[in-house]
Amino acid sequence: MAESVPSPSAKAGLPPGALVHVGAQPQAEGRVTLISYGPDHCTECEVRTVDDIIAARVAGDTAWVHCEGLDIAPLLAEIGARFQVHPLVLEDILNTQQRPKFEETDTCLFIVLKTLGADEAQAVQHEQISLLIFPGLLVTFREHRDDLFTSLRQRLVHGRGRIRTQGSDYLAYVVMDLVVDRYFALTDTLEETIEAVEARLFGRPQAQTFATIQRLRRQLVFIRKAIAPLRELLIALLRSDTELIGEKTEPYFRDVFDHVIRVIETTDSYRDLINGMLEISLSSASNRLNEVMKVLTVFATIFIPLTFLVGVYGMNFDYMPELRWKWSYPILWLLFFLIPAVLLLWFRRKKWL
Repeated sequence: MAESVPSPSAKAGLPPGALVHVGAQPQAEGRVTLISYGPDHCTECEVRTVDDIIAARVAGDTAWVHCEGLDIAPLLAEIGARFQVHPLVLEDILNTQQRPKFEETDTCLFIVLKTLGADEAQAVQHEQISLLIFPGLLVTFREHRDDLFTSLRQRLVHGRGRIRTQGSDYLAYVVMDLVVDRYFALTDTLEETIEAVEARLFGRPQAQTFATIQRLRRQLVFIRKAIAPLRELLIALLRSDTELIGEKTEPYFRDVFDHVIRVIETTDSYRDLINGMLEISLSSASNRLNEVMKVLTVFATIFIPLTFLVGVYGMNFDYMPELRWKWSYPILWLLFFLIPAVLLLWFRRKKWL
């Protein structure tokens, strides 16, 4: 079992290339499956060692070794030793806090991706997927088990499309395409959420609306950090002169690049919308405060002269002739009603109300 630490800082003092899992606690037991296929056949089996992988492969076939769960440090070390993978690449596979990247080594191509999705509470869930591309062999590493690659397995088993006749480079393209397609599903979910928040914002905004805007803003920042490096990744991959990516496969990677650009542009537009909604929310809160202060100021202004009159005639002086007038009290009440009426009329003519 691989040792697990929560963050890269916890690895301080360990030698470079140490196979230590960085991130959330991995699954109790990893599962490794091998799919070997050719134009007219496809076989699938579970493997535990590199010897099992070599024994299960058929000469001339393309093989896909899929590792689910990163509690596979012994197998990872065997793969590194048998296929001459650099120790730092193996270390990055177990470090689930990597940014998406592409590295070309003497023996293979190394790609790191981030899958993104939304749960029932519309919180963004993410996972790291690492790919090692060898001649005729693709090795993928995932943190969890789910149905992300179920459709790919079915295509391989039933021989649908051209995938059976292509090599490991085309299989790597299909994996990347599946990951990017999930980005579109996430952006659709975000669009629905943004539209709902926008409707509430221009209706009767509440404190919860502001909290939702802040949550969406943080999610978009995280999403862009996970997706934006894919542009550099695919540019580096397409510019590489490696023989592991065939000329017939390059157009497919360019198609993935176009999809990534669309997703990035979509998230940028959503970020602009969220920033605008945040400004509108703050402006609305400020306007509501100004309206409240205006009403309170009007009432305070009305009561100032009334308070003055009460204060004057509440003084205990003996020689105040108005106190002995017969109509002093009714006149005072008349002033109490007349002064607010005149002030309200004046405020309305000034368009302060």
